Amino acid sequence: METNILLESGTNELEILEFTVAGNSYGINVAKIKEILPYKKPTPIPNAHEFIEGIFMPRDQIITIVDLAKCLTGRSKADTSGDMYIVTNFNQLNVGFHVDTVIGIDRISWADIAKPDATLENSGNGIATGILKYEGKLIIILDFEKIVTDISPETGLKISEIDHLKNRKRNDIPILTAEDSPLLRKLIHDCLAKAGYNNIISAMNGQEAWDVLVKARDAGTIREDVQCVITDIEMPQMDGHRLTKLIKTDNDLKHIPVVIFSSLVNEEMRIKGKGLGADVQLSKPEIGQLVEAIDGLLLEEKSE
Repeated sequence: METNILLESGTNELEILEFTVAGNSYGINVAKIKEILPYKKPTPIPNAHEFIEGIFMPRDQIITIVDLAKCLTGRSKADTSGDMYIVTNFNQLNVGFHVDTVIGIDRISWADIAKPDATLENSGNGIATGILKYEGKLIIILDFEKIVTDISPETGLKISEIDHLKNRKRNDIPILTAEDSPLLRKLIHDCLAKAGYNNIISAMNGQEAWDVLVKARDAGTIREDVQCVITDIEMPQMDGHRLTKLIKTDNDLKHIPVVIFSSLVNEEMRIKGKGLGADVQLSKPEIGQLVEAIDGLLLEEKSE
């Protein structure tokens, strides 16, 4: 699927594919999409999760199909004529989502995407990462990673990978994280704490993280307040690529290591991140590799 997404990295722009399910408008970042295909009844799998409609094999690869109507409304569609599959790739997984119609691609700024308030988050159980008002209608940006993790928890962060680190020496090295998902934000915090990092500052998006950095920079306390930044890519208000660019083009901040930790880290995104100056780029859900990367950037440097 070819698009003109992010002609220049770090612009805080993205392209959203708009689609409908049960008469409502939803969106997905085009960077997650492999292809869009016409609906073909999938092969059912016995004892699969209720949201798994079956499997589909368009060529030589088996794709699991998620019934998005049932996931969002509790009911499957009776009439599937004209329906579509959105085949995605994130977290090193290929998953197809059954939707009603595909409307088109809209190029927007992350600043135009509002973060859902606490009434929609429902203690981290919500599956909306952002809400966009576009051409007179509301488009809900879905958290596809959470949908897949709820269906198959083993695809989420592999916290067991750091069990052997729980008895490590504690330290107060300040680490700033930018992650919009409440669930992932807590998991990353807990995993880093388990690995010995006591001083974690959590931001809900790139804009909040940038505000923390600017405040410390202007106060002359940046080296005491932030020694490393871990950022997701997809976030309302400001994305991780824009945050990385701002840090690495600021003379007072560019020394700070930036780790991009995102489900979107593929070959194309890795090139973009490298061009912006990211020190490390890791694909979720390899939390063990994240801890190793932080150790390499902070502990080894401190011991030299």
